[in-house]
Amino acid sequence: MINSSADNTFLIQSWVANVEGIKSPDFILTPPLFVIHPKKENTLRIMYIGPDLPADRETVFYLNSKAIPSVDKNKLQGNTLQIATQSVIKLFIRPKKLTSLSVDAPKTLTCRTENGKVIITNPSPYYVSLVQFFVGGTRLPNSMVAPKNTLTVDIPGGGSGSVKFQTVNDFGANTPTQICSH
Repeated sequence: MINSSADNTFLIQSWVANVEGIKSPDFILTPPLFVIHPKKENTLRIMYIGPDLPADRETVFYLNSKAIPSVDKNKLQGNTLQIATQSVIKLFIRPKKLTSLSVDAPKTLTCRTENGKVIITNPSPYYVSLVQFFVGGTRLPNSMVAPKNTLTVDIPGGGSGSVKFQTVNDFGANTPTQICSH
């Protein structure tokens, strides 16, 4: 965690949530609560202590960090508004023994449109995050297809056409646009 502000101090509260958004008891974060001063940084350590996860596919959790600004009561005059921000970052746990490469996962997706929906099948052991997601000229919301699973997304207005998207790679960058095979 880095505080790039020149004059603001923040209280940082962090936790890991499951896919339902519920705080997971399967992680220990140290420190879960700390103060970060201007132009300083702090390391957050994440340890998984839960039951064994599937060995044949990734598992996703969400790292949440809330930054609560400090208030100098001596400088308060009149009405003030303090806003706490919360960042949510996907936290993937990847088994060591997966035989395919994550970079190849988007190429394995198959798509079909049916009854005003697009159905995407992911046979790979990796999560695939879709961005710049279109069917024909209709933009769809960014989505994530779970490993060895199928995602169904409604097409507003029931449009049709080719399914195009970019994916987010392991480094957080968008990949080139790809047209999904039927």
